Amino acid sequence: MTKVGQTDERLQRMLRSVAPGTSLREGLEQILRARTGGLLVVGDSPEVMRLAEGGFRPNAEYTPAAVYELAKMDGALVLSHDLKRIACANVQLVPDPSIPSQETGIRHRTAERVAKQTGALVISISQRRNVITLYRGPIRYVLRDPSVVLTKANQAIQTLERYRAVLDQALTNITALEFEDLVTLLDVTLVVQRTQLVLRIVAEIERYISELGNEGHLVSMQLQELAGNVQDDGYDICRDYHHQQDKASEALEHIAAWSADALLDPASIARELGYGQGVSLVDTSVSPRGYRLLRKIPRLPHQIVDNLVQTFGGLQAMMSASIDQLDAVEGIGESRARSIKEGLRRLRDQALIDRHL
Repeated sequence: MTKVGQTDERLQRMLRSVAPGTSLREGLEQILRARTGGLLVVGDSPEVMRLAEGGFRPNAEYTPAAVYELAKMDGALVLSHDLKRIACANVQLVPDPSIPSQETGIRHRTAERVAKQTGALVISISQRRNVITLYRGPIRYVLRDPSVVLTKANQAIQTLERYRAVLDQALTNITALEFEDLVTLLDVTLVVQRTQLVLRIVAEIERYISELGNEGHLVSMQLQELAGNVQDDGYDICRDYHHQQDKASEALEHIAAWSADALLDPASIARELGYGQGVSLVDTSVSPRGYRLLRKIPRLPHQIVDNLVQTFGGLQAMMSASIDQLDAVEGIGESRARSIKEGLRRLRDQALIDRHL
């Protein structure tokens, strides 16, 4: 997983732990409404406890009401990793002062430094601004009102619908071109580009869903319907067209970490797929290995797909192969050979029809 992907996953775990409907969020909301402010650390690891001075150790069962009452004191609360116990209350946290911080308030600066020093989730509730800020490692995130997040999530869903329609059209077009053996490098780079744009919107919506908690069910259902097989198709496109097939996953990780401006350059995508500097995207013809289309044939195991690609080398050779030639591939009997032949024919006919709709 890329560094960007790891950061996004850590952020989603943070948001899920404090999402509406969780016991922790209920406690935070009570502190917020009382305008008392508060500082909470999730995790009573040795690294955290070394920074905690004074206070007392109630080791009490976690309840929203208990957190609310204990937060009235000036010091910080330390909760257990599983959020079942309040390990410490009214403690003074003393992180390394040399750790850089962009915060100005004492509570938020302490929270940021503790998060960076220990890697624990630290939650700061502002008494004056009435906001909840999450810190973990280098991550800083300000929680928003669920109604605001829901509005943004619905807007993102509408954007995803438009981008998915454009991607579907590109996939339909390249599928028809694959059967006609007329694919150019430009066609491939456009599909990769549009796939990544869709996946970035999906990742944004997933963050919204994590933050919405039990209020995000409808958005989650819409996302599942729209996201479909986008990630699998994107990976198979890379496997079909990367100059070195075994580097397809690595190329996708690199592209996923690019900036938005870099992603909009088809030539950069072509280079990441193993094609040389200055290659003409329009004039360079490429042929698929066949992974993506074979995956669309029902009940065809991954190993059989690999065997077919290794045996024939590409989609055109598979299309022109006889039943006997397909039958000779390891793991394929006569019945499956006929099924593959018929499956590819149906996909070709459907792609040619869809392209003209």
